[in-house]
Amino acid sequence: MSKRILITGGAGFIGSNFVHHWCENHEGRVVVLDILGYAGNEANVSDLASQDRFRLVKGDICDAPLVAKLLEAEKIDTVVHFAAESHVDRSILGPAAFVQTNVVGTFTLLEAFRNRWNSEGQPSDYRFLHVSTDEVYGSLEADDPPFTETTPYAPNSPYSASKAGSDHLARAYFHTYGMPTLITNCSNNYGPYQFPEKLIPLMCLNILLGKSLPVYGDGQNVRDWLHVSDHCAAIDVVLHQANPGDVYNIGGNNQVKNLDIVHSLCDLMSELASDLPKSPRDLITFVTDRPGHDRRYAMDISNIQKELGWSPAYNFEKGLRQTVEWYLNNREWWQALLSEEYKGYYDNLYGNRP
Repeated sequence: MSKRILITGGAGFIGSNFVHHWCENHEGRVVVLDILGYAGNEANVSDLASQDRFRLVKGDICDAPLVAKLLEAEKIDTVVHFAAESHVDRSILGPAAFVQTNVVGTFTLLEAFRNRWNSEGQPSDYRFLHVSTDEVYGSLEADDPPFTETTPYAPNSPYSASKAGSDHLARAYFHTYGMPTLITNCSNNYGPYQFPEKLIPLMCLNILLGKSLPVYGDGQNVRDWLHVSDHCAAIDVVLHQANPGDVYNIGGNNQVKNLDIVHSLCDLMSELASDLPKSPRDLITFVTDRPGHDRRYAMDISNIQKELGWSPAYNFEKGLRQTVEWYLNNREWWQALLSEEYKGYYDNLYGNRP
């Protein structure tokens, strides 16, 4: 039986990749709800606009009447919730938007879905999957074991704190109301359609533009990198196989230091791009670390491997090369994003850092 799915934030980076994954692998109605803010881009899903089963709705997940009406009109039985403010640096500059979207917005969606689920007699096949982050667990030291699904929450930024709040709400709706929620916590994603404020696309674009490559602190911060295609496949598996109330960590088994990524990107760009204005490694600039910068993240993904049979298909070398090639081959896509607002944000973030 095909699902009637609402994908929030489906014009953003991970969301749009999931929309494409879903449309390629499943039948049924697909509705995207996205506010189309700075990181939500209609162009990311424009190739699907001609499909009768696809609908893009511009709207805010905090708009309770809109959300309720959309769930009812489209007879939605499944929600995959990506919509979030998601950049730590932006949360430091302006935390209010993160609390509003990530906490209030998630609450609004949960309430609307609970009302619909109840009105339909609490069907057993309904699902609400909340997509979250490894950052809710805090920071690891070099020798600490990876995060598991039972690691205590210890968020260190306004972003991760707001995501922790939304996780707790999703969990509470299962335990209090029996609502069929699922939670996934993922590591750092990379791949096509990622907004250029994040590390990998930022470095690619700055190399092409001959701009400095800002590296926070000593560049030794470690992240576990997950290709967005692997993430989408994992969410699909969780949605179809997990039991209501389950929580799964999703990671790529690729722990890499930030500085090593920058060096790899410099080398890949030198190899693959023929029109670089400057030698990439000469552009590396160490800047003052951001406040509360978590030192290391690592994910234990043994549960999803053992219980659901999912494992990442991409190793980091293969995925990073593919990602660099995508940004080189889709210059019109990212050039359209370099607005005055983005340039102002970039200058505000990096312009005053020695």
